[in-house]
Amino acid sequence: MQGLPIESGKRMLKRRYDQMLFDIKSQTLGDIVLHPVAWVTLASLSILFSALIVKYGILSVVVILAGILSLPFVYTMLAYPRIGIVILLVSAYLVMFVEKVGGHPPVGVFMDGLELLLFAGFFLKHKYDKSWAFTKSPVTVLLLLWIGYNFAEVINPVAASRVAWLFTIRTVAIVTLTYFIFLYYINTVAQIRLILKLWIGLSLLAALYALKQEYFGFSAFEKVWLADNPSASSLYFIGGHWRKFSIFSDPVALAYNMVISLLLCFSLLFSNIRLYKKVMLGGCMVVFTMAMLYSGTRGAFVLIPAGMAIIFILKLNVKTFIVGAVVAAIFLAAIHIPTSNQTFLRFQSAFKPSDDASYNVRKVNQKRIQPYIKSHPMGGGLGSTGTWGQRFSPNTYLASFPPDSGFVRVAVETGWIGLVLLSAFLFTALKTGINNYFQIQDTELKTYCLAMTAIIFALTIGNFPQEALVQFPINIYFYLALALVIITLRLDRQKQSTGLINTIK
Repeated sequence: MQGLPIESGKRMLKRRYDQMLFDIKSQTLGDIVLHPVAWVTLASLSILFSALIVKYGILSVVVILAGILSLPFVYTMLAYPRIGIVILLVSAYLVMFVEKVGGHPPVGVFMDGLELLLFAGFFLKHKYDKSWAFTKSPVTVLLLLWIGYNFAEVINPVAASRVAWLFTIRTVAIVTLTYFIFLYYINTVAQIRLILKLWIGLSLLAALYALKQEYFGFSAFEKVWLADNPSASSLYFIGGHWRKFSIFSDPVALAYNMVISLLLCFSLLFSNIRLYKKVMLGGCMVVFTMAMLYSGTRGAFVLIPAGMAIIFILKLNVKTFIVGAVVAAIFLAAIHIPTSNQTFLRFQSAFKPSDDASYNVRKVNQKRIQPYIKSHPMGGGLGSTGTWGQRFSPNTYLASFPPDSGFVRVAVETGWIGLVLLSAFLFTALKTGINNYFQIQDTELKTYCLAMTAIIFALTIGNFPQEALVQFPINIYFYLALALVIITLRLDRQKQSTGLINTIK
């Protein structure tokens, strides 16, 4: 026995743990139920639940049922993170709709819980797989700098409220870290296909619901929600017509989601897929366009030609040049064609910003705040403007300032230092997407990288007229797109090493 190697304590414990799992899995349900420990456990729970119901009534029943149902859900999120990612992506689309239907349940806490469960599963798995090679990218470096700077804002000497920082950093940091979850767990082309199909399917559901609102009116719970939010009603009812918001929080979220989904479908049209699939994608694009128009969000209308432009530039050849020329002609005709339709007139006004009164008001506000930004390198603190500013520091100068722009909000709250960091991060993301697109050889992965790059480009532009990166589901899907830009190159290199490259044009 002296010649045998001695196992370390950790390895021995791991082997025993694996054997225990095997023993449990090999047992039948009958074996488990008939085990004495199971009898004792079930009897104890029965007594405990009975006592709780007698003392607390129906409330305890609800809590017990929620606890029982949550156990398999939590287990799924921890043990099957790829299913957890699907749950997260679906929830990001439906969470604001549930809030309107359910009378303001804590949907934000629910989304935070999903993200934290995925992080917990990630760290549990990464305990045995300690490689961080999957994070190697300039994007990761800039992302960590951006997150770190937002945490450093807690010591901002001019911040009016630390509580506002706490509420804001929750959404900034936790959502941003989903980038690492996507980067780690999405590792096959089949997963990417599933996610993109899910993305398009959810977008189609949202678009069709917007058409339902346009042609059949709002549902009863939506009318109640509008009545309880008079400020929203004043923004949504313009020129005798209601702007549609579908299953999202507001018309801006609807419009921006339709734009990025349309760009995704448009990119896939250039892939090597069957004709009937291209027809289906074309049909989805028509529905997405209609839903976007009914949102009445002018800032989104210019993003379609902008996103398509980068697709045409990156794929520059005779075919795309012809398609691009046709698309440009259609857009020019749509912008200048005479019409009396209010929805279409609002679309046309997006390309004439000097004639837009709201745009001119925003220009004045942005000019007014520039001296403050220059004199405050760290800004006024996270949550100093908008809803959190009005709630936690209502009597301050910034609380009454309407940022009306993602970049302006960052400049006001985190200063010109934060604006430089965010701009550098977005520039690096776009540069990485473009570089990866030209490095990838597999045509399918190349198409996916192109679509994600176009989406990042469109949202970067869209972050100026609106706050494009903070609302569900875009705040989740933006980091998904960012991760896919890197994942596609990684998968392509794996294919190159095995010689399984699809180079069909």
